[in-house]
Amino acid sequence: MEIKGHSAIVTGGASGLGAASARALAAAGAKVAVLDVNEKAAADVAASIKGVAIACDVADAASAEAAVRKAAEAHGPARVLVNCAGVGPAKRIVGKDGPQPLVDYERVIRINLIGTFNMMRLAAAAMQPLDPLGDGERGVIVSTASIAAFEGQVGQAAYASSKGGVAALTLPAAREFAQFGIRVLAIAPGIFGTPMLKALPQETQDSLGASVPFPKRLGEAREFAALVLHCVHNTYLNGEVIRLDGALRMAPR
Repeated sequence: MEIKGHSAIVTGGASGLGAASARALAAAGAKVAVLDVNEKAAADVAASIKGVAIACDVADAASAEAAVRKAAEAHGPARVLVNCAGVGPAKRIVGKDGPQPLVDYERVIRINLIGTFNMMRLAAAAMQPLDPLGDGERGVIVSTASIAAFEGQVGQAAYASSKGGVAALTLPAAREFAQFGIRVLAIAPGIFGTPMLKALPQETQDSLGASVPFPKRLGEAREFAALVLHCVHNTYLNGEVIRLDGALRMAPR
């Protein structure tokens, strides 16, 4: 799909991978709606790319429905959805204080997995009635998984569960939406220099970067965004979870 002139929605667009994706899509000519629970940060990103900022809790049905509606009112129905909203707290299943509170696990699943599904169902429903483009395509959905979906480390049980769900969701969704010309993909990033990771001591960041086979550094948000653009452009990419990790395979801890 050619991006220029089409509407796009990016969740978690106020920072990190989402902000980079929003900027890349806008630079390619898309009309971008930046969705995030952080309204001020979303507004800052939207202002810089001449997009629109919309407050949205992806795990809440009503909030997501309202956000998709507002995005359509501003730019028309979106043909591109990029799911980047997510959280990644580290906590053992059973720690020093006993079993992990169930509410902590539920929160990660709700935001990362249910939130992705919630936005996918709403965006796909809005894409299906659209006129097909020249190649019969109506839309593209790109979600964010993680290499933790495949090699979750100690303390990542909730996060790995949620991202494993995103990975497993990709193919059945792609198969279901194929009849409508809607492609579904996921990117599984490795260790990226997101704001959360950048908050760690420099020594820790350097150590993490050195664990990557090549290049020996943290991934950059622009590299994730570049792959998002390729996923949109390359019509033959569908139903795939693409690792973006410098050949990293994470150790148990």
